[in-house]
Amino acid sequence: QVQLVESGGGLVQPGGSLRLSCAASGSGFSINAMGWYRQALGMRRELVATITSGGSPNYADSVKDRLTISRDNNKNTVYLQMNSLKPEDTAVYYCYVQAIISLRPYGYWGQGTQVTVSP
Repeated sequence: QVQLVESGGGLVQPGGSLRLSCAASGSGFSINAMGWYRQALGMRRELVATITSGGSPNYADSVKDRLTISRDNNKNTVYLQMNSLKPEDTAVYYCYVQAIISLRPYGYWGQGTQVTVSP
């Protein structure tokens, strides 16, 4: 089993910055892709950014040039640096990890962390 623990959400003013972290723990697995999704109130969960095991990122158009995804493979941790935040970035942010266990892929979600962008 893989456990994910997220941290770093909170309240920030428009134009401000936050950094989210998501650490994976457990045993008997390796990690393939990692990513961040978000879900605003009354909306569907949507992709924010993903990053491959080799470090190649992919972003939703709405966050390009403002949000940066990175990972530390030694720590099994994925980060989301969020700059120039806008009110429309307000949502619960979930990390996602694709773990390989006994040569099979399994997806895991974090518990979610609230990000609120408001004056």
